Amino acid sequence: QVQLVESGGGLVQAGDSLRLSCAASGRSCTNCPMAWFRQAPGKERGFVAAINWSGGNTEYVDSVKGRFTISRDSFKTTVYLQMNSLKPEDTAIYYCAGGPFAWDTPTTASRYVYWGQGTQVTVSS
Repeated sequence: QVQLVESGGGLVQAGDSLRLSCAASGRSCTNCPMAWFRQAPGKERGFVAAINWSGGNTEYVDSVKGRFTISRDSFKTTVYLQMNSLKPEDTAIYYCAGGPFAWDTPTTASRYVYWGQGTQVTVSS
């Protein structure tokens, strides 16, 4: 079993930056794509960004392209989401998710087996 724990959320103002972290522990999730999803109040959970095992491929939802960057450390134990130029519409609970599956449908939540508990990000205007 793989455990995922998110951290780094908080309350910021529009235009500020935050970096979320997702630490993996327990059984190694080899060849696992990792992703961030988010859920705003009254809305369904939606895809934000994903990265493949090697870190060479990434995918982003259009609304965060150019503002958010997903990365993972060389030990493949931590995934980051650098969020710049935050907007009030970025307010949500952010969830970390992990595979395993091939890098074919990284935006689909149902492909991810492992999930963290989430971290709240609130952006005030």
